[in-house]
Amino acid sequence: MLLPFVLYAGALPFVNRVEPTVLGLPFFFAWLIGATVLTPFAVWMTWRGDRKARAGQ
Repeated sequence: MLLPFVLYAGALPFVNRVEPTVLGLPFFFAWLIGATVLTPFAVWMTWRGDRKARAGQ
């Protein structure tokens, strides 16, 4: 669950710029969209790993 935090808050000083553009969007907005798309995947991976850990107990 650390991945969403790092993508949203930890990387902001490094991606807070207008140039370059990605698909016509400023880099910052493209970064936020990418982080939003990756967050459900990170949550799913955490849930999956927790389910396997609980099954082994």
